[in-house]
Amino acid sequence: EMNMHIPQTLNAKAEIMQLMMVPKQVISPQSNKPVIGIVQDTLLGSNLITRRDVFIEKDVMMNMLMWVKFDGKIPEPCILKPKQLWSGKQLFSIIIPNDINLALFNNSFSRDKKGKDGEKQKDQDPFLHAQDLYIYIDQGKLLAGTLDKKILGASSGGLIHTIWMEHGPRETQRFIDHCQGLVNYWLLQRGFTIGIGDTIADADTRAQIRETIEEAKKNVDELTQKIKANNLERKPGMTVMQTFEAG
Repeated sequence: EMNMHIPQTLNAKAEIMQLMMVPKQVISPQSNKPVIGIVQDTLLGSNLITRRDVFIEKDVMMNMLMWVKFDGKIPEPCILKPKQLWSGKQLFSIIIPNDINLALFNNSFSRDKKGKDGEKQKDQDPFLHAQDLYIYIDQGKLLAGTLDKKILGASSGGLIHTIWMEHGPRETQRFIDHCQGLVNYWLLQRGFTIGIGDTIADADTRAQIRETIEEAKKNVDELTQKIKANNLERKPGMTVMQTFEAG
């Protein structure tokens, strides 16, 4: 079964074109941040292709450029000898609008986390992080950083949000479309495989799960004791039982 809604009046057509079209829904007016972002395979591929050790040979580079519409100017390869190689960052930069500038840390950055030398990440030179945590885009060129959900997902201040603010819905739609086509094709060439061992949690993860469960049980016990003693404070607009259920 399929349902089709066809606008019958000029007013209805105008509302669909100006209000209901998907490119117009990328940014939520309620929170002023994206509700549409890069997810799943494309997000994984974007993280892998923008790592420092990714280089692309000429034949793959030419095939991948067929997935995007651009000005036809192919960047100079970052390595010329013994054969031409382009970096993943160069390829990804092709789909970023030319006047976009962005500088921020990705999700892997933690101000208090220490490296192998004992120095906190916040005290290190942002361009010298071993994990390439600092995202630096200058005039549409991705010069540093490994992209992740904070940069490409539905988060405020990320790349999608910046493109929307600078260029509007159509350019944002173009970027998302090109990102999916380009990155998914590269991921098809590279491949990505996991084994059963990758699905088994390690000791640290299991410990965190146990701590989370114990903390939740403790909170439930505290709420139960409060409601039995008639000491549970009601939240605004809720009854005591509604507050208990929401807690």
